[in-house]
Amino acid sequence: MKTTVIKVVAAVLVVILLVGGGLAWEGHKRFVRPGPSTQPVTMIIPKGSGTELVGHSLEAAGVVSSGLVFSLGVKLRHATLKAGEYLFPAGVSAEEAMRIIADGKVVIHKLTVAEGLTVRQVLDMVKEADFLAGPVTRKISEGWLLPETWHMTRDETRDEVLARMEKAMRQTVDVLWMARAPGLPLRSKEEALILASMVERETGVDRERARVAAVFYNRMAKHMRFQSDPTVIYGLSDGMGELDRGLTRDDLMTKHAWNTYVIDGLPATPIANPGRASLEAVLHPAKSDDLYFVADGTGGHAFARTLDEHNANVANWRKIEKAGKGGEARP
Repeated sequence: MKTTVIKVVAAVLVVILLVGGGLAWEGHKRFVRPGPSTQPVTMIIPKGSGTELVGHSLEAAGVVSSGLVFSLGVKLRHATLKAGEYLFPAGVSAEEAMRIIADGKVVIHKLTVAEGLTVRQVLDMVKEADFLAGPVTRKISEGWLLPETWHMTRDETRDEVLARMEKAMRQTVDVLWMARAPGLPLRSKEEALILASMVERETGVDRERARVAAVFYNRMAKHMRFQSDPTVIYGLSDGMGELDRGLTRDDLMTKHAWNTYVIDGLPATPIANPGRASLEAVLHPAKSDDLYFVADGTGGHAFARTLDEHNANVANWRKIEKAGKGGEARP
């Protein structure tokens, strides 16, 4: 009798093990096989979401076929899921989805800040970035945001992003200032930033930057005013750095703290956020005797050492302008 009971119990245990093993094997196959999504899916997993909630959300979004299988797989592997925004490729398995979340492979957003934008323009970009969180409360002085392509994650605060941009610019200026050429007539890093912002707005041609910087230094040495159009535009545009019209003679004579046609020396502040290349150009200017430059119709500039040469270049530029072949003039 006792032997018979033992045999029955053993048989039941074998059945249980076989059934349990079969279910486990089936669960494993469902966990590792490709999921139902036919295209990439982006999902946000909020902070505090439990494993079951994440599984349910993935199933509802069509990423996995079973939230239960996902949850059980996560628990069996002792994985820790991290909050964030995730992109799941088409056909991703529940196991792969778990790894993406557990490894914190969040979506990286990019925000490109071009050289020569003003602080106001950059603030508008940051405010309009809908993946960022919070208001802009940080006060940034003109010129102190580093232009480059910035990488950020969803819900990073706008103030945090701006703080990174400002810190990077200050570090860049510090490093370049330490390696500056000897004998430059600059009293501070702030003056270097102001001059670099003028170079930035005067030319977008890399090979010209150091030569434009040299023109400004040569004019300083002769106590000549800079007469830079972008400085006039900055003062007239309420810090936006752009006008929806051309400059007039009255504009050039309008007195404000940035108009280098009517003030001596540098404008009151930078007129934009200069890039690294313009900063390097100002701190390592070309060697030249040029005192003038004007647009040449090709996107670059014609440089001159004398007023007569410059007037001839201006006359040529006016012909190009009249023929409609040129862009914006740069005196």
